Amino acid sequence: VLIDIDALARVRERFDDEQAASLSNYLRSAQSPNTVRAYRSDWIAWAGWCQAEGRQALPADPLDVAVYLAAAADTVKPDGSAAFGASTLERKSAAISAVHAANGLPSPTRSDVVRLTLRGIRRTRKQQPRRKRPVLLDTLEALLNERPQEGPARARDALLLLVGFAGALRRSELAAIEFEDVTVDVDPRTHEPLLLIRLGTTKTDQTGRHQQSVVLPRGSRRPTCPVCAFADWADTLQHKEISETGLHRCHGYEPTHHQGALFPVINRHGGIGQKAMSGRAVAELVKRYALRAGLDPELFGGHSLRAGFATQAALGGASDREIMRQGRWTNPRTVHRYIRTANPLEDNAVTRLGL
Repeated sequence: VLIDIDALARVRERFDDEQAASLSNYLRSAQSPNTVRAYRSDWIAWAGWCQAEGRQALPADPLDVAVYLAAAADTVKPDGSAAFGASTLERKSAAISAVHAANGLPSPTRSDVVRLTLRGIRRTRKQQPRRKRPVLLDTLEALLNERPQEGPARARDALLLLVGFAGALRRSELAAIEFEDVTVDVDPRTHEPLLLIRLGTTKTDQTGRHQQSVVLPRGSRRPTCPVCAFADWADTLQHKEISETGLHRCHGYEPTHHQGALFPVINRHGGIGQKAMSGRAVAELVKRYALRAGLDPELFGGHSLRAGFATQAALGGASDREIMRQGRWTNPRTVHRYIRTANPLEDNAVTRLGL
């Protein structure tokens, strides 16, 4: 979708197949798979609308784009709520612009009629963005208690929930972790075991240049210890029997070599696949355990673990700098939102009014 096919054809005329293929691969890697997937879906929707309305998708008339975005903004779900948020409509506009740029055409979305239409949509959308509810520590334990009593999913899902929560990881980051990215190490101050997880490309580091990582210390209790959970999952893959006696096992754990996805798919018969879980599957897992725990699954998702870390850390008295370091946030305002959610009266002058 985002590559000038004609330009690549000219490259193939001038260079051999291996050189042309190398260039093509790097160009395709310039955008994240999630972005390309979203843009492709948005372009298909735009092209379908143009076909139905007798309009031209490429090159597009700016007025047609504005009418399309306005029609999409007015689309509602059966419950009466808007089908597309303002950010989704802006992404649709960006997809149209990207395809035009890839074909060497000027972007119709830079025109005043499109920009003013999007501005009007944002101004008329008064509702607050729908954010997923954070998974706090007590909720995390409730989710852990709903795991299957037996089978490999019990160990895998415990590790996934604990790593996602303690590591403040996005669902896409969880899905991308490989066994080779995880190191069992020791805290030099306390000599307690810990997990060091190296992250590849992330939302804020699309190229992996900064080599981001998160560290997960030993938990105070066996059921919520990430290191013990990692040991359980590694042993499960070797078909070893796991004993959940309540006693820590991470001190004497000797890591064994594993390869492949840390969180592979598991079918309903307990078969462990080679393919990694998708980010969407991570979100569905959180929703499924929330439902089993008697919670509304619509309030929870993959981001609930990351939001839960920030909120629980704020409740525990962590500073915004400490929260930003583990969560790799670069904007303090994002963290301040979680802190306000955790304790709205913290550093609030209203407590000094003498009421």
